[in-house]
Amino acid sequence: MEKNYRITVTFFFLFAAPAKVLFNVFPEHLELFQPMQSGTSQLPFYVIGHRNPDTDAICSAIGHAAFLRMIGDSRATAARCGEPTLRTAWVLEQAGIDPPILVDDVRATVGMVCRRDVIQAAPDETFLNAYQKMLFHGVRAVPVVDSSLQVHGILRYLDLLELLLPSESNGIAVRNVSVVIQKMAMTLDAANVGAPYPDKPSEENLIVLVGASSQSTVEARLRKASEEGTVGRFLVICGDRPFVHNLAIQYGVRALIVTGGYPIDPALEAAAKEKNICILLAKQDTASCATLIRCSRTVQHVLDESFITVSAEEPVSLLRKRISSLAQELFPVIDPDTRQMIGVMSKSDMIDPPRVQLSLVDHNEFAQAVRGVEEAEVVEVIDHHRLAGDLVSREPIRYLNEPVGSTSTLVARKFSHRNLIPDSGVALCLLAGIISDTLNLTSPTTTYLDKEMLSWLAHVAGVDAADFTKQFFQVGSLLANATPDQIINSDRKEFSDEGVKISIAQVEELGMSCLASRQDELITHLHHVAEEEQLDMILLCITDVTEHNSMILCAGNETIYRNLPYEQVSPGIFYAAGVVSRKKQIFPASCEAIHLAKR
Repeated sequence: MEKNYRITVTFFFLFAAPAKVLFNVFPEHLELFQPMQSGTSQLPFYVIGHRNPDTDAICSAIGHAAFLRMIGDSRATAARCGEPTLRTAWVLEQAGIDPPILVDDVRATVGMVCRRDVIQAAPDETFLNAYQKMLFHGVRAVPVVDSSLQVHGILRYLDLLELLLPSESNGIAVRNVSVVIQKMAMTLDAANVGAPYPDKPSEENLIVLVGASSQSTVEARLRKASEEGTVGRFLVICGDRPFVHNLAIQYGVRALIVTGGYPIDPALEAAAKEKNICILLAKQDTASCATLIRCSRTVQHVLDESFITVSAEEPVSLLRKRISSLAQELFPVIDPDTRQMIGVMSKSDMIDPPRVQLSLVDHNEFAQAVRGVEEAEVVEVIDHHRLAGDLVSREPIRYLNEPVGSTSTLVARKFSHRNLIPDSGVALCLLAGIISDTLNLTSPTTTYLDKEMLSWLAHVAGVDAADFTKQFFQVGSLLANATPDQIINSDRKEFSDEGVKISIAQVEELGMSCLASRQDELITHLHHVAEEEQLDMILLCITDVTEHNSMILCAGNETIYRNLPYEQVSPGIFYAAGVVSRKKQIFPASCEAIHLAKR
């Protein structure tokens, strides 16, 4: 990521210590936070068919994902955006293959693209530690996270000023400092030769007294503090001044810092232990120690509790809109289940984030694709349908579209062209895809390539194609066992022609014995779907695979569907002799009906 931020700040210390005590070289170029660790390689690559997937859509996805993995793309994962039909489920069971993972949205989420290797600070971390960490990593904001990964706030680079500079410039506030004595000793790299640190270290509000004045002045200040009852909060700082050391112990201050590497009288060490006074021996000079004391304050004092976190499951596109007007730039990413931080995002990360990659099989239209396809990166299309819709890409992609009977045919040929042999289970899935889409090579869409690939796949899978076909179509009748919604959505595609939105569903049956008892409720449900999805026309084609005829149930705009070139047997129900193909027969007939209705 380019360094687009430049920030130059000068610290004006209220103490006499030179700035070089803290900074050898002040950073002029700071990133918002650490370099991007995530990338496209961490996002999924799905091979996926259309919504309401049929056997060809699911099986060609399984086959092509296996092919891609075989040629070296280990990320390729078969996916589906709908439930398998009963027949498809049976095929997968016979093949010994689990159903592809269910994916209903391919928009990149915050959790997919956030930065996982996070530079962070703890609530009880000192200014100096936090500053040095931010300086070393070149960042200007970090999340503040405790040991259980709960977020307490965002620490910005400029927030550190509040730890160094008091809010008031007059009175005792200038000399007040809240510190944990043990952390102060660590910041100074000082040895404690007095009373031990508390068993449970906590912050103490101390009053700094630099013992550089005359002995009488120092004594007067300590006497006054003793009279006011505040001397037990005093932190005395001085160098090689035994008289001041003695006064500090005598009056009972909270702590004494002896600077410059000077020792202290052993008798005073013993007295300090009796009075519970810490004595810190520091190597720095007095002015430097006075500055570094403020650097031992913890960052929790300057955290803004109004910060915003984001869920790992939120789509990046939605987050970008939601935070565009916020001043906050760094956003902790939270696991919605554990509420723990898993990463961070910045506004700049959302300008052009990585996207989920897709290989679309058995469709080439966004209208039929999984939700969020517009925000994904389509890298490949393999299909055997007409070109239509609004599929676009930012880069050149692999595109294979041929007039064959099944997408599984094209996938099988990919294996054959490379002299690769798919696993028997994968071969069985591809075989089922061809049989399903071509009605075992009897559909008018069937080509020589379909026949060739079916024969080859049957050999690889070790099955008899004719026997497998018979078993395939004998598997559970949808008309006999499924709900109207399951029947209509088992294999349904949406199309648009001349601005008219239509949907065509198709199921295959061994005979029409169950249709008469179901057709009324199916017609009713078709009308409901048409109204709910604002379809101009919806058709349900019930195909008899033994007689190679179909019954077509219609709903929507009657002006359109009454122009279908089939025999109308009752309102909204047509008999289509010899019609078995949605792609080559039903869809063209539907388009012609639309044209006639518009005349």
